[in-house]
Amino acid sequence: MAKSLHDYSTPIVANVPIGPAVNTGTRNFELQTSLIMMVQASQFCGFPSEDASAHLQHFLELCDTIVIKDVAQASIRLRLFPFSLTGKVKWWFYKEKEAVSTWDKCSVVFLTNFFPIEKTNALRGKISNFQQNHMESILEAWERLQDYIQACPHHRMEDWLMLQNFYEGLTPISKGHVDAAAGGVFLSLTVANAIALSEKMVANQS
Repeated sequence: MAKSLHDYSTPIVANVPIGPAVNTGTRNFELQTSLIMMVQASQFCGFPSEDASAHLQHFLELCDTIVIKDVAQASIRLRLFPFSLTGKVKWWFYKEKEAVSTWDKCSVVFLTNFFPIEKTNALRGKISNFQQNHMESILEAWERLQDYIQACPHHRMEDWLMLQNFYEGLTPISKGHVDAAAGGVFLSLTVANAIALSEKMVANQS
């Protein structure tokens, strides 16, 4: 029977976007409702204020609590991941179905899209050009630097450089305190000793 003009404008199920087919190996598996609800409790919307890296970290922590016999962890993650998304990000996931067909691809493409290079460069700049605020204690300055580092886990800056940036960014008075704690000059310490001293000073101030 020939289609009417109205038929061409009627939505059909085949046009509803769905995620990629998940390779479950030799068996299928069912996700528990409680697990889905846990993932949905912390959904990523794609707002500028959201941290894609932190979202992925939280999601992976939840997934690591699940073990299903004969099912690869990557398959569980890919099946669950769309439940952790909402709004325009979920539509993005469906649109990029081929690009996110495996968990490895999905995680890389997700971070590439929602942790843009501009944000990475801005955080690297804050680490590289770190400056202690005038009214900030050494403890507060150290914790702020750690926040920048944690927010950009792919900064790829070596420990020695970050420690040097931290020291050079301190006020003259704070440098004096740090040098005194080091028993001489902070920059004369090894990387391991400098980290240990910094953490000890922070613990004492806490």
